[in-house]
Amino acid sequence: MTSSNRPLSPHLQIYRLPLVALMSISHRITGVALAAGTLLLVLWLGAAAYGPDSFDLASDLLGSWFGLLILFGFSLAFNYHLCNGLRHLVWDAGRGFELTTVKTSNRLVLAGAALLTVVTWIFGLINHGAAL
Repeated sequence: MTSSNRPLSPHLQIYRLPLVALMSISHRITGVALAAGTLLLVLWLGAAAYGPDSFDLASDLLGSWFGLLILFGFSLAFNYHLCNGLRHLVWDAGRGFELTTVKTSNRLVLAGAALLTVVTWIFGLINHGAAL
């Protein structure tokens, strides 16, 4: 076979994915993260059912800096998946596919997820401080 002088297709090392493609990949990743986080929730509820000592241990682990980091990531994944899922509902209705609308909805999903996460943690920390 003779080699042609045609260029090779771009690959991920040189091709820059559009933001909407990255957000689609992120939507799938956050879905997996939410499944893992749900298992963590089940373990926490199981510790609550098992007794006060188990619940205190689980609460101490989730209240540590690493546990709070995991919970922050879970809440960010939840809020991102929620906001992007709402955009997918609009797309399922056949709307919002214009390039300017997609770019605007990209920003709205990212801003909405960030805002909801910050509001969630502000109210959570205020209520946690009130419970102490």
